[in-house]
Amino acid sequence: MQLNARTIEGNKSSEIYVTAAPTPGTDVKEQAAELFTSISDVLDSKRARILQERVFATKQAIQIIRPIRAKAYGQFDDGVQPSWLVVPEGANGQIAGVQLHAIVAGQNPEILFSEGTACGRILHGHKWAYLTLSSVCSHAAGGAKQQARAMFEKAESILKQTGIDISSVPRTWIWLDDILSWYDDLNTARNQFFIERGLIGRGTTNKMPASTGIGIGTDNGAICAMDVAALIGPDSSIEYLDAGGNQQSAFDYGSAFSRASKAPTPAGTTVFVSGTASIAEDGKTMHVGDAEAQIETSISNVQAVLREMGCADNDVVQCTAYSKTAEIEKLFCDKWSDLPWPNITAIAHICREDLLFEIEATAVVADY
Repeated sequence: MQLNARTIEGNKSSEIYVTAAPTPGTDVKEQAAELFTSISDVLDSKRARILQERVFATKQAIQIIRPIRAKAYGQFDDGVQPSWLVVPEGANGQIAGVQLHAIVAGQNPEILFSEGTACGRILHGHKWAYLTLSSVCSHAAGGAKQQARAMFEKAESILKQTGIDISSVPRTWIWLDDILSWYDDLNTARNQFFIERGLIGRGTTNKMPASTGIGIGTDNGAICAMDVAALIGPDSSIEYLDAGGNQQSAFDYGSAFSRASKAPTPAGTTVFVSGTASIAEDGKTMHVGDAEAQIETSISNVQAVLREMGCADNDVVQCTAYSKTAEIEKLFCDKWSDLPWPNITAIAHICREDLLFEIEATAVVADY
C-alpha cells in the first residue's frame, strides 16, 4: 500500500491531506481494510477530523468496501459519505485510491444537511469559515442538462444556509457520467448559471471557480454530481487565475472555469489548480494521438500555473491523474514515477475524444 499524509501546520489549525492507494494484486476486502485502517490510524494519531473525502473504485468494489470503511473509521465516520466515484479496474485493481482532507482545530466541523441527508461540513474560525460539500446532485430534475442546472442550484441552496452563495466558491469538482455525449450541455448550463449569478459577463470581474469536469460517474445513479470547497470570509479573500501558465482562458472556448484559484484555508493559503490537459492557447488539442506528449504538456501546464500562483512542486499536497485507457495510466505511472506530487491515478474519459490525459493539483503554503 502507498500512503502519503501531508501535514500543514498553521497558527491555530493544521490541515492533513491523505493520499492512499492499495497494494495491487490483493483481494478487494484486504485492500479496503488496509486502506481505511491506515487512514483511521493517521486521523487518530493527529486527532484530526475529516473535511472532505473521495473514493475511486469499481461499482462492485464500492458495495464491498462501504461497510469496511465504516467499521475502520469508527468515531471518524460522522455520517457524511465520501464521494463514491465509479472507475474501471486500473493499475491497482478494483480500488484506484482514496483522497482525504482533514483538520486539526479547536473545534470539530459541523455537519451540513440537504433534504435530511448529511452532505458536507463547515469549520468555523475566528474571522472565517471553510466549507465542503460532497456529491451534490439532483436525480429527479430530468435529463442531463436539467440535472446540471439543478445541481448548481442545489449547491447554491446549501451554501445559502450558511449565509454565502456561489461567489464564495474557489473550487468545484464535477463528476460526469458519459461526458462525451453531453459536455457541451454541461457548459451551457454552467455558463448560464454563472452569468445569472454575476460571476461572468460584460462589466464583471470574472469569479469562475477552479474546476475539474471529468468523465467519472458516482454510484448514486445521477448523470452528474459536484464536490465543492467554499470560504466564508472577506469578499476579497479568493483570487482567480482566469488565464495563466501556458494557457489562455478556458472561457474563450466555452468552459466557465479559472485555470486556478487561491484562497485562505484553515492552516494557510491553498492554490487549487483546475483539471489541466494538453490544450493550446487557441483552445485546440495538442499532440493528437501522442499520449506521452500530452502527459508531458499537461504536467508542464500545471507547473507553470503553480509558479504563477507562487507555489513550488513540494507545496503540492494532492494530485489526481486521469488517463483515458489502462495503457496510458501505465505510461504515466512508469515514466513519471518520480513526480513529487502525492497522486492517485484513475481511468476516465476526458472532455474531448482526442484528449488522452488530464491532471489536477492542490498546493498549500502554511500560514506561520
